Amino acid sequence: MVNDKSIFTINDFSIYYGNFKAVNNIKLPIEANKITAIIGPSGCGKTTLLRSLNRMNDLITTSRVEGQVLFQGVDIYHKDTDVIELRRRVGMVFQKPNPFPSSVYENVAYGPKLKGIKKKSQLDEIVENALVRADLWKEVRDKLNESGLSLSGGQMQRLCIARSLAQEPEVILFDEPTSALDPISTANIENLLQQLQKTVTIIIVTHNMQQAARISEYTAFMYLGEMIEFGETDTIFVNPHNKLTEEYITGRFG
Repeated sequence: MVNDKSIFTINDFSIYYGNFKAVNNIKLPIEANKITAIIGPSGCGKTTLLRSLNRMNDLITTSRVEGQVLFQGVDIYHKDTDVIELRRRVGMVFQKPNPFPSSVYENVAYGPKLKGIKKKSQLDEIVENALVRADLWKEVRDKLNESGLSLSGGQMQRLCIARSLAQEPEVILFDEPTSALDPISTANIENLLQQLQKTVTIIIVTHNMQQAARISEYTAFMYLGEMIEFGETDTIFVNPHNKLTEEYITGRFG
């Protein structure tokens, strides 16, 4: 199914909030340069699992983990992990577009500037490349000094993707990135993700099963914190092995 091309390997991994076990004993390989979708009903732990892959859950004081998440063969929960560098390499785009209240240019240049890049010609090149990769350059090249918040919802989400791309991540995590967007903007983002997977590994949490079926190579189905089934998307949607998966995909619950 998934072989040694895995960029992430999740082994016997559980996540707790206080005494509550939100994610239970997950085993999951994530193949490089593929789109992996995580589906399941609300509250099943899919966003919690996604956020654990760049340690966003560290921001919740009651959270703790057991087990192992290997990224490029290295355990990201090891005490010596540089979490800031991890989040550069594993970017994240959220459900609601969240541009900074600054110009389009400054939104994209923010990460590179933090890394110490000061030369304007170098920043100009990074910003343009990131906006081109996010399929936004043609729409904003004459608006680089305007506020990122002045863009449409779909453009703001692509700006957030460009902001992540400017950091040259190896993986981008997407948490229901089109749930706040109209159908045309959704289609634009889906097309963009399929282009990006040539250079970046994509993991997407989505409540939209049609979206998972359209764009992902692999699908993981979660229910009540458990990984019920994982496999190639075509198999999961056409011939699932688990009855619970079939019932969820055919709309009998969730």
